Amino acid sequence: MRRIAIGLAASLLVAVIAGAQSARGQSPSAPAFDAALAAAKELPRLHSLLVSWQGSIVLERYFNGATATRAANVKSVAKSVISALVGIAIDRRFIAGVETPIATYFPELAKDRDSRKRTITIEDLLTMRSGLESTSNRNYGAWVLSRNWVQFALARPLIAEPGTEMDYSTGNTHLLSAIITKATRTSTWQFANDTLARPLGFSLPRWARDPQGIYFGGNDMLMTPRQMVAFGELYLHEGRIDGRQIVPERWIERSWVGRDRSSWSGQMYGYGWWVRDLAGRRAYYAWGFGGQYIFVIPELDLVVVTTSSSTVAEDRRSHRRTLFELVEDLVVGPITARGAS
Repeated sequence: MRRIAIGLAASLLVAVIAGAQSARGQSPSAPAFDAALAAAKELPRLHSLLVSWQGSIVLERYFNGATATRAANVKSVAKSVISALVGIAIDRRFIAGVETPIATYFPELAKDRDSRKRTITIEDLLTMRSGLESTSNRNYGAWVLSRNWVQFALARPLIAEPGTEMDYSTGNTHLLSAIITKATRTSTWQFANDTLARPLGFSLPRWARDPQGIYFGGNDMLMTPRQMVAFGELYLHEGRIDGRQIVPERWIERSWVGRDRSSWSGQMYGYGWWVRDLAGRRAYYAWGFGGQYIFVIPELDLVVVTTSSSTVAEDRRSHRRTLFELVEDLVVGPITARGAS
C-alpha cells in the first residue's frame, strides 16, 4: 500500500461521504470508514480495528479469524498498563513517589560495585532512562531464560548515567512490576484487577510470571480489543469513569509528557506512553510488538485500537508502517476533516 494512494483515498472518501450524507439528510458529523475497511482487509496480519469517537464505538471489525471475545497478547501495550498501576500505587500511598530510589525495594543494590545504580529512581524506569543495559532485543532470550529476571536486570552494567538517556528495555518495566508486588503486598495481577480492570468492567486473566512468581511487567498481558478501548477511553477522560477517579488526572498529564526520544523509533516517550502527531493532531499511544496499538487523541475525542499477529516474520515492520498510514490517513484524517467542516 502506497502512502500517496492512501492519502488520495482519504480525500476522496471525505468528499463522497459528505455528499451522500447531505443527500440523505444525515448529520455531517457521522463518520464512515469504507476506505479504512478496504485497506484493513488487505492486511494478512491484522486481527482487529476499533474506533471510538465522541464516546461511541463507530467502527469495530475483526479480521483473519479473530473475534471480539478472543483476547490478544498485547505485548508492550502492557507497559502503559504498568505505568497506570504505578500511578495508582503512588496515589494510594503504597509508593512514596516517582523520585523514590529503586534501592528502596532492591536493597541488594547496596552491594553492587557501581554506586550509581543506587541513584536510579522509579521515574527512570518509567521513562526508560535507568541507564542499565537493555534486556530487550539481543539480550531478551538470555534474560527470560535466566533463573531470576529481577536480578538479571539489576546486574546489567550501566551504559549511561541514570536519568539521562533513553534505552528501551522491558527489564525496566519488569522491575516496576516487582516494585508494585513488594509495595502493595499483592501480585501485580491482583492489584491490576482490583484497582483498574474491575472498575472498567472486566477482569484480566493471569499472564506469564518470572521464576519467582512476579507477573511479567511490560509484556504478554492479555486483553480483548474492547478492553483496550476501555483503557484508552479512561485516559481520554482524564482517568475518570462514571464520576470515579481511577487513575490520577495529574498522572496522565505527566505520562503524556515526552521525556526523551527513542534512538530506534525516533518517537518521544513519557511514562510508558509514546507521543507523536497523526494528521496534525497530538496522539498518545501504547505500542506492542507486531501491531498492537491504543491511540488516544484528546483533541478529537478519539481512541483507535488495533491488534495483529504477534509472530516474528519479515513482514512485521512493513505491517507496522502500513497500520500507521491507515490510522493516520483513513481514520484520523477524515475525522479531522469533519471537525473542520
